[in-house]
Amino acid sequence: MEAEIIAVGTEILMGQIVNTNAAFLAQQLNALGFNTYHESVVGDNPARLLENLQLAQARSDLVVLSGGLGPTTDDLTKQTVAKFLGRDLFFNETAMEKINLFFQRRNRVVTENNRLQALSIAGGIVLENPAGLAVGTLINQDNTYYLLLPGPPSELMPMFLQVARLHLEKILPQEDHLYSEVLRFFGIGEAQLATELQDLIAQQTNPTVAPYAKLHEVTLRITAQATTLEKGWALVQQLKEKILAQVGEFYYGSGDENSLAQVVVEKLKANQLTLSAVESLTAGLFQATLGEIAGVSKVFPGGLITYSPEAKIKTAHVPATLIEKYGVVSSEVAESMAQNTREIFDTDLAISFTGVAGPEPLENRPAGTVYIGLATRHGVMSLLLHLNRDRNYIRQQAVMEGLSFILKNIFA
Repeated sequence: MEAEIIAVGTEILMGQIVNTNAAFLAQQLNALGFNTYHESVVGDNPARLLENLQLAQARSDLVVLSGGLGPTTDDLTKQTVAKFLGRDLFFNETAMEKINLFFQRRNRVVTENNRLQALSIAGGIVLENPAGLAVGTLINQDNTYYLLLPGPPSELMPMFLQVARLHLEKILPQEDHLYSEVLRFFGIGEAQLATELQDLIAQQTNPTVAPYAKLHEVTLRITAQATTLEKGWALVQQLKEKILAQVGEFYYGSGDENSLAQVVVEKLKANQLTLSAVESLTAGLFQATLGEIAGVSKVFPGGLITYSPEAKIKTAHVPATLIEKYGVVSSEVAESMAQNTREIFDTDLAISFTGVAGPEPLENRPAGTVYIGLATRHGVMSLLLHLNRDRNYIRQQAVMEGLSFILKNIFA
């Protein structure tokens, strides 16, 4: 069956908020086996919403609308859909009781506009709002289903996952469901990855594979359509094996929410290894990136930020003679920073970053020149990079390269 998503809200059209609901709903509908072919955004304008509904009715089996269920004058989705379907609106008693109780507990009077949140379309299924006051509706007319959900993601997601999804599975069960896995790659561009996998992409039927360029990395989404989880997962894994046989050297992990930092932290934990860091051009960005990972304190006791030559000498114990001879942008200084920091924190590993973020050259080295040092209890090594683009991109890319440097040399 074909599904369509209509986001209602002038604030989305004006760019004041990002339409994250569409991405969430598309993923959920695809997982249920619906094909989502159309997504649109319409402002808080009944006439234009009626036009969208007319188009959606002609081409989709399920129309999902988000937004416009609240108490303000521009929240007109239920009223407009009811008019389009020729249905009446009524106040749901259960929803009204919830609104009254909400205001009583706050010693406030229920205003007339707040009562609008209890409205539902006659003949439809009233969808309880687990995280708010505005109820949703699921209604069928002329073999097209209309699902009305609130706009705030904090309300839409719980309503869909806890309420609407169950009704869709019961009323509109799909024989085939979609199963997918996201593969993550670093060190290869989207164009090169697509070229390397051209034969697999050209022959795809079920499952399918699609590359997506992300900031500093590339992902591949493998999607299979099958009647059971076991069959779907088997199809995904078969294609995954073929992909990794061709570009596995760039693969670091799977999952929508995964990251290089997450993988590094997990591997450090699994191998009972500790890591410290010392940063110059990245100025703490590497450590902040690790800090986003829950439980990182078990493997990361701390680090240093030594931006100036004096700080490198006093804090990271880099010999002044080394800086005088080679300069701060050098493999020698990067390795000294890493080795000394490992000893200061008594960790199994230590990583260092020094270089030129730009925009001006430093020590006759152009912007984008980066040295990364990596010290272990058995020795020290370094990596030279020549990065392009702006200052912040260079810093961010250096952090990603550092994480990859650890994976390739410690956990290869």
